[in-house]
Amino acid sequence: MSEKTTNPSLPIEYQSEQARMNILGFWIFLAAEIILFATLFAVFGVLKDRTAGGPVGEEIFVMKDVVIQTLLLLTSSFTAGLVIFEMRRNNKKGLLLWTVITLLLGGGFLFMEINEFIHYVSVGATMQTSAFLSSLFVLLGTHGAHVTLGIGWAILLIMQVLKRGITPTTAGKVHIWTLYWHFLDVVWIFIFTFVYIAGVL
Repeated sequence: MSEKTTNPSLPIEYQSEQARMNILGFWIFLAAEIILFATLFAVFGVLKDRTAGGPVGEEIFVMKDVVIQTLLLLTSSFTAGLVIFEMRRNNKKGLLLWTVITLLLGGGFLFMEINEFIHYVSVGATMQTSAFLSSLFVLLGTHGAHVTLGIGWAILLIMQVLKRGITPTTAGKVHIWTLYWHFLDVVWIFIFTFVYIAGVL
């Protein structure tokens, strides 16, 4: 059974009234996410100098790895854009291909972040060491948890597209996921700038 569309001239993700409402609702959700991360950044800003004699950022940050993480995540934002491009061309194989590539890049980012945490602990930089490190782990961990959620979410979307194809409903869901993924990339740019770059200067 084909889905009812309200305006076939619109991009496919906006052709369903329900999909349009879902996208609007997700923008409201992102506003709440902005408040969450703004709070975490504010806490980090207050506590970043409270090291309690423990290691500071320039002693523990491995900037080469952080740059690689950044490149992985920013590239994944580009490939997420290609997901939408292929979706609007009604190219199911292209949509799935670029979604998988985006997930692999996101997985590479997560792998490096986990290794980063292991490195911190190995040099005695744990959440219990200082207020600075507590706020650092919470900020990075919250972002990493969101990336993990995004990967799991995309896997479910891949299963839906494989089963149902590209419809206004599945397209709306894919569009919402790419908005979420781009948001995580923007948050990471702030982390890279205000946590890592500022931390080694």
